Amino acid sequence: MTVEKQHPVYTLTNECRDCYKCVRHCPVKAIKIENDHASVIAGKCISCGNCVKVCPTNAKCVRGDLEKVKNLFIAKKDVYVSLAPSWRAVFENSAQKMIAVLKVLGFKEVSETALGAQEVSIEDTKLMNQMDKGLLISSACPVIVDYIRLYQPQFAKYITPIGSPAKTHAKMLKTKYGDDIAVVFIGPCIGKKNEADEDDGLIDVALTFEELKYWIDDEIGDISQIKKEESYEFVPYSACEGTLYPINGGMNETIRKVGVKPEVQLMEICSIPAFEKALENLNPETLERPVFVEALACESGCITGPCIASDKASISSISDVMFKVKTRDNIPKEPSTVVECDYHETPVVHSKYTYEEIKQALKRIGKHSEEDELNCGGCGYSSCRELAVALLDGVAETSMCVSYMRKIAMRKAAAMLRSMPSAIVMVDRNLKILEANDSFMKMFTGEMYDIFKSRPDGLLGASLDRIIDFSDIFATILKTGKDLHKEHYHVDDKLYDINAFTIEENEIVGAVITDVTQTETNREKISEKAREVISKNISIVQEIACLLGEHMVETETLLNSIANDYDDEKDE
Repeated sequence: MTVEKQHPVYTLTNECRDCYKCVRHCPVKAIKIENDHASVIAGKCISCGNCVKVCPTNAKCVRGDLEKVKNLFIAKKDVYVSLAPSWRAVFENSAQKMIAVLKVLGFKEVSETALGAQEVSIEDTKLMNQMDKGLLISSACPVIVDYIRLYQPQFAKYITPIGSPAKTHAKMLKTKYGDDIAVVFIGPCIGKKNEADEDDGLIDVALTFEELKYWIDDEIGDISQIKKEESYEFVPYSACEGTLYPINGGMNETIRKVGVKPEVQLMEICSIPAFEKALENLNPETLERPVFVEALACESGCITGPCIASDKASISSISDVMFKVKTRDNIPKEPSTVVECDYHETPVVHSKYTYEEIKQALKRIGKHSEEDELNCGGCGYSSCRELAVALLDGVAETSMCVSYMRKIAMRKAAAMLRSMPSAIVMVDRNLKILEANDSFMKMFTGEMYDIFKSRPDGLLGASLDRIIDFSDIFATILKTGKDLHKEHYHVDDKLYDINAFTIEENEIVGAVITDVTQTETNREKISEKAREVISKNISIVQEIACLLGEHMVETETLLNSIANDYDDEKDE
């Protein structure tokens, strides 16, 4: 039974706050919105990590693989580290101290991924020197490779047909120390987890620098207690020019050191959007000279990877990497290790919809004409039509359209305001009317009602003190921030119940006003009638009392006599 691996990037659903920031920053829109929560579409994701970096609630997470490494230790494997050259931008340790820390964690030996990078540069240089013209794209970045295979499949055949530095390095280590060893890559890249998931037997597990830092804090804590061993060295030897790979243009610099022919044009492009733009309208067959593109998914290179686990300025990180670069006097013209790879295109299939279908989807978000299409990007898509296609694909929801939801909310609020019999008004800090319903206009504009009613904006912008005589109530609330309730508030010959309240402190105040004049008048009439009835009843009772008065006196005398006799008997 095959157990499906969890994708390297996933969502903690309960932490997702439907902000659509991940959609906005995902270069391939591999995000599905369902029930206001965003999830990663594994088959479309290239593991660039943009969503992880920008998520404000940390709902986007990277799969943890520490347990896999610990299981290798339990299995009594000799586990070797393939340490990405960007480690110098993250850890302040010397090489000896870094090796010592990793050995305490349980690793057999530590080696530099840059060794594999050097072999890749030599092989790439060979390929370029054999070209008269055409295009080659570096296979060093797994995110770029997946982006091409999935979204620019027509360029898959131009990827250099060799494995990444990490894969090449893993093969070097297994060739030298035995196929039964395990290799764990550690670096800033999420895409390397996809490489480790492949069943080629090269990289056993890929960890991020964030995972390594967590592991160190959990098992070691204060690494200052660990003494560096002067005898500790990277195996089988230290890397030289390959340590330039994590910075923009670093790979091309190593290729120049290897010795590429002058006709070859070396270019470097960082970030998926920049790479996408560079490929736009490109026909490699029309290139009249050899062109090699060092393409990296992260801006500035691997030193700004999604799991770099460092807050350093990129300039400082670049400086730290460059400071330790060594130059070999003689660079071999033939690589000692090559991992042959054939990068097949596996394009994401996009559904095609008719104009009518897209038009109907646009109507679902209130876009009935081109003028309605704001293309504001609030939903995360660059245009309303992109959102419409996503709706048809079933990966988006109508609630993602901010302008549409605002219109719906305003319509609902307006309908409620219109239907309420009480007068409702909202004013700003300058007592200018922001909103007033029809009941308010009827109640306070008098003969001017028809004029204001005919205006599209009604009373919008009018000064409240020119409409009502009690605007001081609103001014008081704006100043104090405390709500007020005035019951039976007398204005001229009218009585009002006024509930005034803060909407936005010191900025916006609203009020619900009810004319209770008629109600109170009716109540007074009822009260007067009741008093008349009570008065008549009292008169009748008094007459009855008079008629019964004599009998009541006799009865009272008789009862007093009996009571006194009873008391006398009791005393005896």
